[in-house]
Amino acid sequence: MQQLNRPARRALLVLHVAVSVSWLGVTLGLLALGITGWTTHSPEMTAVAYRAMKVFGDWLVLPLALSALVTGLLLSLGTPWGLARHRWVYLKFWLTLIALLLSVFALRPGIDHLAAEATTGNPTPDLALVVAPAVASTLYFFLTAVSVLKPWGLTRRGRRLREDRTAKARARRVPGNGRAGAGVS
Repeated sequence: MQQLNRPARRALLVLHVAVSVSWLGVTLGLLALGITGWTTHSPEMTAVAYRAMKVFGDWLVLPLALSALVTGLLLSLGTPWGLARHRWVYLKFWLTLIALLLSVFALRPGIDHLAAEATTGNPTPDLALVVAPAVASTLYFFLTAVSVLKPWGLTRRGRRLREDRTAKARARRVPGNGRAGAGVS
């Protein structure tokens, strides 16, 4: 993929940060609602918490998760960071993909089930709707730290690409002082 120009890269970076932080915020909201549904002794409050979780799950989780994945992928492919050059980028991609799949295939069905129970007036508090958002929030905080700290260095592919680039740069240099014929009288 062609490298993004500076304005496009910066705009995409702002969008990526915004949707990623929004995904974290929604997950923290789900955690608060899950704790409410689990700890309250009021069936009405439990029902309201689980129905609110359904709204978050239906309207926010999937679009934000997909947006975070796509903008991150575009950033990695359109900048020198690359997708498989740095371990932190590679790890973020795979963990984001796993989090997206878990949101779609585990979290949302659990929310849908409890929201359906809530509409019948007989919601059963479920610890899974506390644990899942807690784990997801921890993961998103970890991914944020990885984005800021950029640990672990290059992958094998990244080292190979850097070595190839360095070798090509050396081959372009002319021996001597950098000028053809330098030092010859």
